Amino acid sequence: MTQSTSGIAAPRTGSRRSRSNFELYSWLFMRLSGLALVILVLGHLFVNLMLGGGITALDFGFVAGKWANPLWQVWDLLMLWLAMLHGTNGLRTIVNDYAEKDQTRFWLKALLITAAIVVVVLGTLVIFTFDPCLDPNSTLSVCK
Repeated sequence: MTQSTSGIAAPRTGSRRSRSNFELYSWLFMRLSGLALVILVLGHLFVNLMLGGGITALDFGFVAGKWANPLWQVWDLLMLWLAMLHGTNGLRTIVNDYAEKDQTRFWLKALLITAAIVVVVLGTLVIFTFDPCLDPNSTLSVCK
């Protein structure tokens, strides 16, 4: 005896077969970027909170001193880029899973990608154009 499965909808993931491995690479990126983010964030917290004198020492001068070193600029840039790409990829997956209409899916992903690009561009500009000498009366040694 065979049973009819006409009442069961086919899963969405199996209905479209693409030739690209984008979803595989996306899945792999999530795992690797998550691991890298754990290392970057824990290093960031350790340096800022344990070696940097605690939460009370975090101020404009601390950031200015830290970003005077290219290592910390690159460290924070990697954190920003990986966090934004990781989060955007995760939200893209959620949109693909829960947005039923193609047009809704398209516009949600377009908005998501636009927001990610804006945040990455602005964050990158802040990191590389940060000027610790905005205050002419600043006592920072870099500004004299």
